[in-house]
Amino acid sequence: MKSKPFVFINAAMSADGKISTYRRSQLKISGYDDMKRVDGLRSGSDAIMVGIGTVLADNPGLTVKSVEKNVIRIVVDSMARTPVDAEVLSRKGGPTIIAVSKSAPSERVEALREKAEVITVGDERVSLSELLAELKNRGIERLMVEGGATLNWSLISEGLVDEIYVYIGNMIIGGKNAPTLVDGVGLKEPMKLELLSVERMDEGVLVKWRVL
Repeated sequence: MKSKPFVFINAAMSADGKISTYRRSQLKISGYDDMKRVDGLRSGSDAIMVGIGTVLADNPGLTVKSVEKNVIRIVVDSMARTPVDAEVLSRKGGPTIIAVSKSAPSERVEALREKAEVITVGDERVSLSELLAELKNRGIERLMVEGGATLNWSLISEGLVDEIYVYIGNMIIGGKNAPTLVDGVGLKEPMKLELLSVERMDEGVLVKWRVL
């Protein structure tokens, strides 16, 4: 395996494993204490990465509120669909990298280059292993992944994740079309995890695992 940063997924899901409703709109699952924890994780990371689905659904800024620190923001966006007015491209946060594939329309790529650095890795879709190797070469040692379900699946299925932190909130969402923590086609055999800790927080539970 190519050299890569330490990669951890952080997410919040309902008691039935959903990270959003079937409408895939932004949903507040955790409370104040967990939001402070997430901000601390961001400030302790070199970069924060999300998939294009999260950008289109939630329009996150991926900023650090607790301290004056610019964390690199990364969007995995194979076809360069990130809107040029997306919050992740704003000047309020750190520098932004958009990772695209060679199949991305050139006019979209050039429009994004005016707002962010664009890295091309992969033919039809972004090669995550190549992207992580490039990030490592740039000095990124700790990478926080904030979803969504498709990016989580891609990273996990390729064996690129070291740890997973999940806040489980006190709600049921339901729906076969509602995204889960990890979507995709599924693994042939379950991936084993080592339990690191369980902590009650707000009205839910924070669980931390190491990927074996």
